[in-house]
Parts: sequence; structure tokens; C-alpha cells
Amino acid sequence: MSENKTHIEDVNREFYDFRYEDKDSFKVDSGLTPEIVEQISREKNDPDWMREFRLKSLEIFHRTKMPDWGPSIEGLDMANIVTYVRPNAERMNTKWEDVPENIKDTFEKLGIPDAERKSLAGVGAQYDSELVYHNVREEVASKGVVYTDIESALRGEYGDMIRDHFMKLVPPTDHKFAALHGAVWSGGSFVYVPSGVSVEIPLQSYFRLNAPGAGQFEHTLIIVEEGADLHFIEGCSAPKYNVANLHAGCVELFVGKNAKLRYSTIENWSKNMYNLNTKRARVEEGGHIEWVSGSFGSHVSYLYPMSILAGSDSRAEFTGVTFAGQGQNLDTGCKIVHLAPRTTSYVNTRSISKDGGISTFRSSVVVDKRAEDSKAAVSCQSLMVDDISRSDTIPAMEINTSKADIGHEAKIGRIPSDAVFYLMSRGVSEEEARALIVSGFADNVSKELPLEYAVEMNNLIRIEMKGAIG
Repeated sequence: MSENKTHIEDVNREFYDFRYEDKDSFKVDSGLTPEIVEQISREKNDPDWMREFRLKSLEIFHRTKMPDWGPSIEGLDMANIVTYVRPNAERMNTKWEDVPENIKDTFEKLGIPDAERKSLAGVGAQYDSELVYHNVREEVASKGVVYTDIESALRGEYGDMIRDHFMKLVPPTDHKFAALHGAVWSGGSFVYVPSGVSVEIPLQSYFRLNAPGAGQFEHTLIIVEEGADLHFIEGCSAPKYNVANLHAGCVELFVGKNAKLRYSTIENWSKNMYNLNTKRARVEEGGHIEWVSGSFGSHVSYLYPMSILAGSDSRAEFTGVTFAGQGQNLDTGCKIVHLAPRTTSYVNTRSISKDGGISTFRSSVVVDKRAEDSKAAVSCQSLMVDDISRSDTIPAMEINTSKADIGHEAKIGRIPSDAVFYLMSRGVSEEEARALIVSGFADNVSKELPLEYAVEMNNLIRIEMKGAIG
């Protein structure tokens, strides 16, 4: 057998930990001051309204309290975080050969160009604080689909559209790290799908944070017009350092009348990362949002994608898996707000904890008094691999009409010893038996992912389960 490692399942977690010397061409000082924010704004060549928006967001950040209800983020000191790192590259390339070698090598190792060639309609690649590559297939662009970096869109012909939508779903007043994002955001993608257009194969953005002690604050804005259809994939990773890194991105999704958007994510940040990401969708009449989410990395996560069902007969589905290992406290879940009649939501999640990891699932379902004849169902299952880990489920439901059908179920358990014994009696090692059981437990998520991402997720489970005997 060849020794070449050609598939992601052939390599271990160290695969993601490769890094390059931090030869950035420019970075701001650590900390948060008006001068730093204005420096970022100049670097970005912002229009005046965006510079003012950033400075106002900074004011909101400084007067807003830190969250005190979830995992501790005491180890995150914003005075030590560098909020903007420009890699030693041109701002953005549309030709892969023009990307600098070390950055290109990073994404080659992660399989991004190969995935683009095989199965993607378009790709954006962000390295630290800048988009370094963006491309979309001609047959997709010819339908009027726009897929570009959000900064070019902001400064170009889509500037008014960006201004009308930017941080309207997630205002800086939403929470402290939304305000931080509004002040120092950098990079990210803009997608516009015209009415009636179906994008047959997915678009993908990949975010790689290479610099130690830095933050990444990309902004993703997607507008899917009436009757259109899109699948968007987001991937994230970073090498491991012994200093805190921060991810506080923002995703805003606008799903038009009778439109459909599937948003798939595998977040595999390193375990020195504080992942304080905010994602939100607004769905109009007859529209449909699907979230597929896998959370494996980071030291601490606060991550709760939110769906606002604003139009009658709109739908939301959330399918997620969270894997918390040693040194991880992952607080994840989702929020659904039913604002109109006959809206429907379904939440199905799996959380796994081992080696002292803490996994918390939070769900919030709000049914407005106008949302008569709506339906909501939440199903969350948790698996603890050992007796030193922890798993909590914290559901919240606010139902303001009696004309609604609402259900919730939760299960928390351990790996059944009889199942392990059965597999061992068939010649499977105990370690592999446990990994198989956990993979089966998470199968409802992996089968919703594109093939390459399902392979990656199952590989991550096997890696995390290695040595999990006891």
C-alpha cells in the first residue's frame, strides 16, 4: 500500500496543526481603541458610513457587560488580542496560481482546491484577516449569482445592498461580541442569488486562522431571493498555540419567499480558541432554512444559530453534533422564533463528551401570538463516554398562543456496555467499538453533510475517541 496520505481519514488531528512562520506584512497593535479601529477602517478603504458604524460599535462594546451565564471566558483578554492581521499576500486573487506559496500550501493540505475542482460551484478562502482567493464557476455567474468577498461588494456596485442588510439581523447592540464584530470585522463572503435561480452545486468558504494571539472576524452575508435555492458550506480550522485566539464572526442569511437555503458548517478550531460566533437567518413566506452544524474544536464555544420565521408557512430545520473533549467547554444549540402562522421548526442534535469535556445544549423556541397553527419539535440526545465528563440540556420555550403544537424530548446516557461487549465478541477492539458506537450516534448529522465533510466529521470522531477506554 502506498504511504502517501491522500485522504483526510488517513491522518491524525496533527493534520490541522501545521503552521507557518508568522510573516504577516501588517498587523495592528493588540487591544481595542478608536485609533486601532480607524486604522482597520483605513486599511479596508471603508466608505464613511462604515467607519462611523465601526466606531459606534466600539462604543457599544466598551459599555456592554461580558456574558455571565455560560462557560467562563476569563482566559480571554482583549488587551492581548490582535484584531487585524494582513497576510503577506495581495488582498484577493481569482487565480489560484497567484496566491503566495505558503498560503496556497495551507489550503492545498486542507483539500480546498481539489474540492473546488470536483464538487463546488465556487470557493472563497480566508487566511487570518483577509480573503486571499475567491472564484465562482462561469456557468453559475452567468445566472446572475454573485459570490465575492464582502469588502469588494461593499466598495463596488453592491454597496447599497450591503448597507441595507449589514448587521440588520445581528445589530451591535445584540451582545458584547456582536459589538466587537461590528467594530473590527474583516473579510468574509457576499452571496446574492436572484429570484428563481437554483444553484445546483454548493458554494464554500473556508476560514483559516494562522497567527497566534489573533482574532478572526469575518462577515458572511447571503441573500437568496424569491424561489431561489442555494447550499452554502463553511469550514474553519486553526493550528494549536499556547495563547488564546478568538473567533467572533457573524453570519446573516436572508431567505426570500419560497426560497431555500442550506447552511452547512464543520468548525474544527484548535483547543486554544474562544469561538464566540453569531449566526442568524430571516425566512419569508414559504421559505426554508436548513442548518447542518458540526462543532469539534475550540476551548470555549458560545454558538446558537437563530432562525426568525417571519413569513407564513416558513420552515426551519437545525441538525447539529457537538464533541467536547479534554479542556473543552462547548455551549451550543439554536434559537427559533415563530412570528407568523403555520410556521414549522424541527431541531435534532447530538452532543458527545469525553475526558472531562463539558457539552451544554441550549435551545430557545419562541412562538408569537400571531403564529397560530405552528409546529415546533426539539430532540436532543447526549452521550457521555466516561464518568468524568459532563453533559447538560437547557431547553427554553415561550409559547404565546394555544393554537400551536410544540414538543421537546431529551436523552442523556453513557455508552452501553452490552453494545461494546457485543462488538468485541465479533473481533472488534474495545477502542474501535466505542468509536463505532459514537459514530453511529452522530450519524444523523453526518448523513446530512456533503460526502467530503461527512468523511471529515467521522474521521474527527475516530481521532477524538482514540484512547477512550475506561
